[in-house]
Amino acid sequence: MSRRSRKRFSTELVIPDSPIHIDRLATTGQGIGTGNDGVKIFFWNALPGENVKSYRIIKKRAHLLEAIAEEVENKNENRVEPKDGQFLSTSPWQIMTDEFEIKSKTEILKELYRNLLKNTDKDNKIIFNTDGNSYFYRNKMEYSLYFDFTDKKIKLSIHRRGSHQKLPIKTSSLERPEIFEKALEIVEKLNAKHDEARKYQSLLLRSNQNGEVSGGLFEKGKPHPKFNNLEDKILGKTYSYSPNGFFQINLPVYEMALKRIKELASNSEKILDLYSGVGTIGLSILDDKNSTLTKYQSLTLVEVDKSAYKELVENCKTAEKKLNALVRPILSKSEEALNYIEPDSVVILDPPRAGCDKKLIKKLIEIKPKKIIYLSCNPITQARDVELLVLAGAKLNSLEGFNFFPKTPHIESLVSLEF
Repeated sequence: MSRRSRKRFSTELVIPDSPIHIDRLATTGQGIGTGNDGVKIFFWNALPGENVKSYRIIKKRAHLLEAIAEEVENKNENRVEPKDGQFLSTSPWQIMTDEFEIKSKTEILKELYRNLLKNTDKDNKIIFNTDGNSYFYRNKMEYSLYFDFTDKKIKLSIHRRGSHQKLPIKTSSLERPEIFEKALEIVEKLNAKHDEARKYQSLLLRSNQNGEVSGGLFEKGKPHPKFNNLEDKILGKTYSYSPNGFFQINLPVYEMALKRIKELASNSEKILDLYSGVGTIGLSILDDKNSTLTKYQSLTLVEVDKSAYKELVENCKTAEKKLNALVRPILSKSEEALNYIEPDSVVILDPPRAGCDKKLIKKLIEIKPKKIIYLSCNPITQARDVELLVLAGAKLNSLEGFNFFPKTPHIESLVSLEF
C-alpha cells in the first residue's frame, strides 16, 4: 500500500512505502520494476539500476501497470538531461546516452530473437547500425494546437503521455529545423488573424533533404487538403511522395538499410517487393542500365494504398528508363498477391507494425522462395513471423538493427532467410 495517492493530470501520483528497483528495460522501452504489492510496473523515465521514489500511473491493465517515474534515486550512470520538455511524449529515451541507447537496442533484439539465435554464433554478432545523428533527423512532424489563455495565443502542442491534456512545445530537437520554423510561422499567422485553435485537428509538415517544406493545417470536419508533393533522392534515384503519405522518416539511416538490402539481394534476377509503398526499396536496390553486376532483372511491387500506388506507378515510370529491369507495379493487398511468389524469387517484406498476414506466411512456407529479406518497424511481430518460417525449414542467415528513430525505443530490424 502507498502512504499517499492523489490525482494529477487525471492520473494517480503514488509514493510507495519503499522505492521500486528497476531491473531491466522492457522490449517496449520502459524500465521494469515490481511494486510493493507484487504487481509489475512498466516505467517511463526510469533506467536499469535506478530506484523509483514516486510515479504517476497512466495505464492499468489486468496484471501490470504503466507509469511515469517522477522521482528516482541511485541514477544510472548513463542518464543525461533531456533536451525537450515534451520528451516523454515524443522521444522518451532522451534520458540516456547515445552509447547506452545502441547497447540497449541491441540487447532488446537479442532478447526477442533469443530462441532463434540459440545454438548459433549470431547472438554476439548482431550489428546495430546508426549514422550517429541523434537529433533533428525527422523529416515529418504532426503537431496539435491549443489556445493559451494566459497570453491569448495559439501554441504548438502535443498530448501528454497517458493523457488527453496538451503539453506546449517550446523547443523541439527531433524534427529538421526548417519544419519547426515553418510550424512557428504558421502559428504566428493564425494569431495575427485571431484564429481559433479548436478549428484545427492538427498541423502536419514534411521536409525533403533539400530543406523544402510542404504540408499544412487539417481542419476539423473537412476533407484533408492535398499538399504539394516533395521529391528526394535515395541511392541516386529520385522519388516523388505526398507529405501526408507514407515515406521514411530518417532518410540517411534508411539509405544504410537499403545498401544492406541491395547486398543481400545481389545477383537476383527476380524480385518481389511486398508492402512496397511508393517503391523506395525495390527500385533503389536494382542496378542501372550501365551496370555490369547483374543480368536483366524483373521487379514486381505490390501496394494496397491507392494514393501510394499512384505515386508508385509514377516512380516506376521514372526509374525504369534508367534500370536494367522489367518493373511491374501491382495494386493489391500483399496477402492477396500470393501468385507472384515463386521458388526462384527473392521476396522483400516491409509490413506495417502488425507484421505479415497469416495467409502470406503460409504461402511463403508452401512455395519456399530462395530468399526472404524482411525489414520491420516492429521486431516483436517480425520475430513471431520469422519463427514460423524457421520452423518450416528456413535458415536465418542474418539479423541486424537500424536506428531509424534515435532517442525513442523504436527499432527497425532487418532479417534475411533462405529456404
